[in-house]
Amino acid sequence: MSEQNNYNILPGVKFQHLETIDVSKIVSENKEKWINHTLTKVNNGLVRLAIIEGEFHWHKHDNEDEFFFVLEGQLLMDIEENGERRTVELNPMQGITISKGVMHCPRAPQKTVIMLFENDGIISTGD
Repeated sequence: MSEQNNYNILPGVKFQHLETIDVSKIVSENKEKWINHTLTKVNNGLVRLAIIEGEFHWHKHDNEDEFFFVLEGQLLMDIEENGERRTVELNPMQGITISKGVMHCPRAPQKTVIMLFENDGIISTGD
């Protein structure tokens, strides 16, 4: 799987409080290989929906943890910690928290839909 360079990361909040968020509609209308929507803001956190296929780049977040939860497809999370690399395979209804400062590279061998929970102000492409 080669590195994906055409990320479409939409930072603007798509839904305000008390609006219905229809994830199925967003997924069914999507035509892109790699898109990351900021669905809503909850206190100082963001809820994001990513529809991905391919590979992101290796990166880390110096000050923020990140939570990934797979809704559809399969997410392969490459992690480098203490000089060791490993891959965590996540299938629907599985998630993982990536601690701040941990190098990681998300990959999806097929169309995959994930929810992300992270702090407002995080730089999605890494620090």
